[in-house]
Amino acid sequence: MKVLLFCAKGFETMEFSVFIDVFGWAGNDHGCNVQVETCGFTKQVVSTFNVPIIVDKLIDEIDVNEYAALAVPGGFEEFGYYEEAYDERFLDLIRRFDRQSKPIAAVCVGALPLGKSRILQHRKATTYHLNGGRRQKQLAEFGVSVINERVVVDGNVITSYCPETAPYVAFELLNKLVGQEKMMIVKKAMGY
Repeated sequence: MKVLLFCAKGFETMEFSVFIDVFGWAGNDHGCNVQVETCGFTKQVVSTFNVPIIVDKLIDEIDVNEYAALAVPGGFEEFGYYEEAYDERFLDLIRRFDRQSKPIAAVCVGALPLGKSRILQHRKATTYHLNGGRRQKQLAEFGVSVINERVVVDGNVITSYCPETAPYVAFELLNKLVGQEKMMIVKKAMGY
């Protein structure tokens, strides 16, 4: 099964890389049938702190039916994150995953495009909690019941409140896809 890892301009590399590593360990070393495909608006996406990556697919090439889940790293406003994270084409992609009840995992401010897409209305979620809770207040403006906890799961959606939580979001997504027993084997093998 495939996980779509969406890379908006200005995405945070730490929040991106955990999905590559956790699912890589699961597939390569522990026999889980999982792989990650990256996606963006352009073939080369420049992350926060100006690290370029080449994505596997462009957003217009995505057929949601080919994927089991969506993963969304957060990013920095000053590196242009919200220019693409709030693009209607991405918001529609989020809605299509949610309509099929497929797992959606967002790290830190990756929850904000989920909120803007309106899939989180009247649901529990979280986002970046520091800096006076400014981002959590923004999330609440989308009709979200904001919970100030490290990782919040509400149905098919997983959100978290800072970069430090990224591995735990990836493990929770792996849990939803392959089950707790296999997830715990991978988690232990990675030293968590």
